Amino acid sequence: MGYRVLLVGSGGREHALAWKLLQSPLCDLLVAAPGNPGIEALGRGVGAGKVRLAKVAADAIAEMVALARAEAVDLVVCGPEVPLLAGLGDACASAGLRFFGPSRAAAEIEGSKHFAKDLMKRAGVPTAAYGAFADVAAADAFIDGQPGDVVVKADGLCAGKGVVVTSSHAEAKQAVRMMLEGRVFGEAGSRVVIEERLFGREVSMMALCDGTRFVLLASAEDHKAVYDGDRGPNTGGMGAYSPSPLVDATLTEDIARRIFAPVVAALAKEGRAFRGLLYGGLMLTPDRGPMVIEWNCRFGDPETQAVLPRLDEDLLPWLLDAASGELPLCSLRWRPGLAVCVVLAAEGYPGKVRSGDAIVGLAPDGQLAGGEHEIAVFHAGSKRDGERLITSGGRVLGVTATGDDLEQARARAYAGIGRITWPGMHFRKDIGLRGRK
Repeated sequence: MGYRVLLVGSGGREHALAWKLLQSPLCDLLVAAPGNPGIEALGRGVGAGKVRLAKVAADAIAEMVALARAEAVDLVVCGPEVPLLAGLGDACASAGLRFFGPSRAAAEIEGSKHFAKDLMKRAGVPTAAYGAFADVAAADAFIDGQPGDVVVKADGLCAGKGVVVTSSHAEAKQAVRMMLEGRVFGEAGSRVVIEERLFGREVSMMALCDGTRFVLLASAEDHKAVYDGDRGPNTGGMGAYSPSPLVDATLTEDIARRIFAPVVAALAKEGRAFRGLLYGGLMLTPDRGPMVIEWNCRFGDPETQAVLPRLDEDLLPWLLDAASGELPLCSLRWRPGLAVCVVLAAEGYPGKVRSGDAIVGLAPDGQLAGGEHEIAVFHAGSKRDGERLITSGGRVLGVTATGDDLEQARARAYAGIGRITWPGMHFRKDIGLRGRK
């Protein structure tokens, strides 16, 4: 039996998902809404004759449901978080559509950091001590009472940019005022969560969930800061590599038992059963083990571009089973080696970006000329302008390479990047280097 899939979103994460789903012999058609030029080009390659784009915005809930019905799809897969928190999963469920992604209530684990922290406290999940505030004076008093440095976070969605890691109480108070009084993050920053600053290495762990069961994906390490050496403001992610050398089988089991299992159970107990992709951002502390920094309710971006190329399985049956509440109790298979994804960003990112620059160095299919199977170019902020491919967002491309080891994967990724250019293009040159330690 063949399946028709509607993929919601237009970024690099969605391109990677489309690339993997179209490798399935079970996929008869993939409709991407709104999609991007990289996804469209898959219809001339791995998904020959099986790809169609639809001009429906990812957060246009009624139109997306209508599209799913018109296309008679068997599964809706949502990439970004905004449609999930707008209730796309609930609308699809009401329409009788099979949906991979959480309900609006379950997606609140990403939509509100305060909710996520309270949930973890009730479930006994290891996380930093915290307080939540909408009042500057109360926030200041909490900061003054902390023995060490703190992290100030906007409570709502900020595209990965609403976190300020501070090195003094004065800096923390300034961040509070920036959010609560300056409203630099709008309503998302009308309440802040202040928590103790944790130290260690960050890792990303993602899991397919069916409401009660879950299966972990391979670990990854994201690089959030815009500049080499983890300097500069946070971004949505400047690159990732997978797997992390720090996450062995023993630690994976510990993370599953002490972090994912109680959270999945707590969500189900509270009537928010989570079906979809649950992503935990963890800090591997030297004295307290893995602790949760944040939760996301969808595939990571750019982690997905580094994780999926090593998946030695057909992804589509797993998404179907998770969406149906029938996830099998077995582990996923992974190819040996390592994958590195480096994000190429437009001038100005993560601030105001310049768009409309011609991207040079890619073949008509949006990939590197020569078709090296070890390198994939995932599109995030590109669009077609006649025969030209131009920049149209902050994170424009993700160049992912696989290799037998870290050095080979890095060398391939950066060699590929050396063939791509546009005015103002910038990227980190140290993606994956921490994996040597």
